[in-house]
Amino acid sequence: MEPMMPLCQTASNPDKTKTYVLAIIPCLNEEASIGSMVLKTRHYVDEVLVVDDGSTDSTIAIAQAAGATVLSHTTNRGKGAAIKTGFHYALQKGYKYIVTLDGDGQHNPEEIPALLDSIRMDEADISLGFRFGNTTEMPKWRKIGKRLLDYTTSMGNGGFVTDSQCGFRAFNQKAIQQLTPTLKEHSFGIESEQLIKAHELGLKMVNIRVSCRYEDLKRTSTKNPAAHGLSVLRYLINLIAIKRPLAFISLPSFALILAGIYFGIFTLQYYNQTNEFLISYAILVSIFLIIGTIGVFMGLMLTVFPVFLKQERERARSDQQSPFFESF
Repeated sequence: MEPMMPLCQTASNPDKTKTYVLAIIPCLNEEASIGSMVLKTRHYVDEVLVVDDGSTDSTIAIAQAAGATVLSHTTNRGKGAAIKTGFHYALQKGYKYIVTLDGDGQHNPEEIPALLDSIRMDEADISLGFRFGNTTEMPKWRKIGKRLLDYTTSMGNGGFVTDSQCGFRAFNQKAIQQLTPTLKEHSFGIESEQLIKAHELGLKMVNIRVSCRYEDLKRTSTKNPAAHGLSVLRYLINLIAIKRPLAFISLPSFALILAGIYFGIFTLQYYNQTNEFLISYAILVSIFLIIGTIGVFMGLMLTVFPVFLKQERERARSDQQSPFFESF
């Protein structure tokens, strides 16, 4: 279980009594931008919580000087761990609404009221920042990677996701209470995990268009963007393969079988017409059929086996509670 509080804690105002809106800013080595982010964010919330994830620069001192409460991980544990530390703090303090935003300056704190409107009016439990059109400076190559992660998250979310990787979000207390115990991801996959778990819990979500800065920023991530995307994609593939083996393994494998049959028919027709056997096509057909068949059976086994184990556990529990066992 995640610890309720990190090993090191400093607070700018420990006697603060207002527990209405909390802003959580996870950060790692953001001394260039964290001060202005805290100062701007304080205008729209009751408390700014900076969760420092093992910074080695002046992030902590600058955040404190700007008026933030600071919780510090003694070692780098990942963005997901920092978000969960902030969620635990929000639950302990009884905050009604929580906003998360990044500390690198790409999000605009002036848009916090727009994110909060829907959840304050009970139209949604979670308000998701949606980076779109001229309001975002996102480079094209980032947009392509984001779209890939959006579609992959949608497979686990059960519906279309517009912006699965935006960390600018707002939550009501109900969402935080239900989500926090279910979150397991420690790294950058936390945003996608929130959406998948929120869908499973039946939480209502709404998309709000927000702006996003990339130009003139020192950096927008402490991790290489390619490595960032691959780590999120790897997490999503593992999660979806476990949750939806038929959709993620069996269906693509069945498509391979169909492709193998198609190329097999083409190879036979070509041989009948020319008496020339296409060895390369035959090898391709064999690969498609073998991999496809294995994949279909693997997906079926991963679907049926957990159900079988669950039934056996339930049967064992019922047997132990029966009068026959109680008599011994």
